[in-house]
Amino acid sequence: MSHYQQILKISTTGKSLQKVTSQVQAIVAQSGIQTGICHLFLRHTSASLIIQENADPDVLRDLENFFSKLVPEWENYIHSTEGADDMPAHIRSVLTHTSENIPIAQGRLVLGTWQGIYVWEHRQQRHNRELFVHIAGEK
Repeated sequence: MSHYQQILKISTTGKSLQKVTSQVQAIVAQSGIQTGICHLFLRHTSASLIIQENADPDVLRDLENFFSKLVPEWENYIHSTEGADDMPAHIRSVLTHTSENIPIAQGRLVLGTWQGIYVWEHRQQRHNRELFVHIAGEK
């Protein structure tokens, strides 16, 4: 079994969903792995990693709107040292994911027709995020 690792650096624009499917697929291609698994781990506690609808942007807007209501920034949180949006960002991260596993077949990610991989920035300001990509399998 072969292993391949790479860090994907992502500059977010603040409070948004950023599609990274093509960048992850490019890393899978670089790895040479034909059959295996791609493990993704976002190295942050105020952003998330999700697999979601990639065709209709209204789905992403609805998700953002729902989470804004579910976890409001105006609550009186104890942790506020890093700003009013920090604790809500931590809560949103806990409710979603910071890692995903995606099968690889014939050198490609096995995603559904309408699925895309997104980094979900929960903070207001832009941040530099790191997505650790670990690929394991047979060449």
